[in-house]
Amino acid sequence: MDKIRFMVVSGFLGAGKTTTMIALAEHLNKSYGETAIIANDLGANLVDTNLTQTSGCTVAEIASGCICYQMDNTIDQIRRLRDKDGAVFVMSDIPGCGVGALDHVYHRLAEDCADEFTLSPFTVVVDPERLRMIMPERADINLPEELVYLLKLQLEEADLVVLNKADLLEEADIHRYVDFLKTACPDIPVIVISALEKTNIAELADFITTHETALKNFSVRHNQEFADAEAKLTWYNRRLYLKTNDGGKIDCNAVVDDLIEGIRMGLIERKRNVPHLKTFATSGNGDFNKASLIGVDYDVEYAQKLLRPHKNLRMIINARAVCEARPLARLMDDALDEVCEKYDLDCQVFFTECFGMADEGR
Repeated sequence: MDKIRFMVVSGFLGAGKTTTMIALAEHLNKSYGETAIIANDLGANLVDTNLTQTSGCTVAEIASGCICYQMDNTIDQIRRLRDKDGAVFVMSDIPGCGVGALDHVYHRLAEDCADEFTLSPFTVVVDPERLRMIMPERADINLPEELVYLLKLQLEEADLVVLNKADLLEEADIHRYVDFLKTACPDIPVIVISALEKTNIAELADFITTHETALKNFSVRHNQEFADAEAKLTWYNRRLYLKTNDGGKIDCNAVVDDLIEGIRMGLIERKRNVPHLKTFATSGNGDFNKASLIGVDYDVEYAQKLLRPHKNLRMIINARAVCEARPLARLMDDALDEVCEKYDLDCQVFFTECFGMADEGR
């Protein structure tokens, strides 16, 4: 039996992991063979439906609705994608910061399934804004030092660093970022891409299909500093359905705007932050709204807005917040209630997940 090639893509909260994997899948399908993505975030199939229609790749969830990365489920999904869909290359994202996946995922596969899998470089995607937190200018985006520590750990863990969002940078800035990365992690290759504009995707695809992981001896087990950093984050995921009570169509982009603004204000009132917030809303037929926020001090970024009014929406809210779990859950509920009252909406919540990494019994 031929080995299947597998790669984990990690990234520091909103660096563009999903978009990078989609761009890679589109390229690899044309020249390499069937490529698949297994994603951890709640509702991966829904979130990626409109994107993967163009890439032609298969998307599957790892843990059946749970954000946690479960290794047995991962192995089962890879085998299923190989046997059922004919996948020869499978990529997986890691939720949130992803530090420790080299130890948890790659070493487990190398030890238990070496005859089945070829492991491509453990790839860490970074974005310019967050990378500035550890550069000499020390960008202040109102995040605790513990998250800076997590970003530094990711760079140590990587076999390959991918600087994404080059379309937002001038050429001089690109050189400055690359020079910093080569100084900070001198033995790790750096590739600059724009996943959105698909710049240098061919170069990245060539590297990950011709190189393998070095299987670094990297572990964060029994590391108190890592545990303290993870304890700063709360994970939040919600899947819901909204519809107008009178059956009329409304501007659903405004609904998304107001919901995110309500979340922002709730966090500001509590002096908390959300370095990673994504929403995805669709009424079907290819029309969707995909928004992201990288902190309470930033403007909302839209990958896509709805093109027309609708009377109903399926929606996903996905966040990693520097906020305790209970107050985060309350402010999320408050923001949703305010939007439903303002636009006279009925809301059905199908799934909510809100927990801190240090919460007892999570």
